[in-house]
Amino acid sequence: MNTHKYSYVIESKRGKAGWILQIWHFVVHLRLHYQLFILSGAFLLGALLSENFHAGWFAVQFLNVHILLFGGATAYNSFWDRDEGPVGGLVNPPSMTQWMWFASLLIQMIGLLLALPMGTFFVGIYSLSMLFFWLYSSPWTRWKGSPLKSLVAIGISTGCNAVLMGYYATGFGPLYSSVWIASAGVTLMLLSLYPVSQLYQQDEDYKRGDRTFAISYGRYAVIHFFEFAFPVGLLMVAVAIGLHHVMLGIAFGITGVLVGLLVNRKLKGMMEERSDDYQSVMQIKYRTSLAFVSFLTIALLAKHLDFFNSLPFVEWFLQ
Repeated sequence: MNTHKYSYVIESKRGKAGWILQIWHFVVHLRLHYQLFILSGAFLLGALLSENFHAGWFAVQFLNVHILLFGGATAYNSFWDRDEGPVGGLVNPPSMTQWMWFASLLIQMIGLLLALPMGTFFVGIYSLSMLFFWLYSSPWTRWKGSPLKSLVAIGISTGCNAVLMGYYATGFGPLYSSVWIASAGVTLMLLSLYPVSQLYQQDEDYKRGDRTFAISYGRYAVIHFFEFAFPVGLLMVAVAIGLHHVMLGIAFGITGVLVGLLVNRKLKGMMEERSDDYQSVMQIKYRTSLAFVSFLTIALLAKHLDFFNSLPFVEWFLQ
């Protein structure tokens, strides 16, 4: 009797430990470090272009978009991909179970509810991003398997829409032409590195039947696409910022040129050495994104915090 009771306790503890481990695996698949350090630049840019700044709502929607929307979409994609090798932000992705599919959709829906106070336009953009994420990942539509449809889905959901949501998260105001220019520019800059992340995933993608950009057009097309999309997008974003703050726009452009030259050099080195491994690709993405995220975070704080924007040097940059 005591032995049976002891065995029951052990099995119960194992069951609880198993659930805790599964929940942790789900949290890992949200890839929060990836969302916050690579994908947050577009949202921050939208906030920078706004003349309003409601810190509370900005913080809520920043976390909403990057944890519930982007994180949920990433987990949803991971469920259908079932990758065994490295993916963006994860060297060894843990296994997923059926309940995680439902949970990935649920947290996106919760995020949609949190978006309601921001108004119809914000909710519409949020919903459109959800739709594109589903079209991208779902086996019934699988836009990820098309080199062009995948660019559309990722570009609109994490580029263009993120800028618009960042703009409206700071408060309500008119959509100036500069915001649309910035949205288009960020889309190009983000997409310029999107096929790079496919280089180390080609075996997994090929087994699933996904005809990604890297598989369809080859390694050197990835570089040529970067050499076109990045500078055009950079110019558009610099102009958009410059329409509000001339010197800040120039500083962003100079920073972007330096980053772009370094990335282009690194990409060409990878192609020559055929070292398109996970670590090399993620170094490029993290360093590039962190450079812009850091720039935009500092600029955003300087613009909207009284302590900073009263300094003469900051005033000169924000004129």
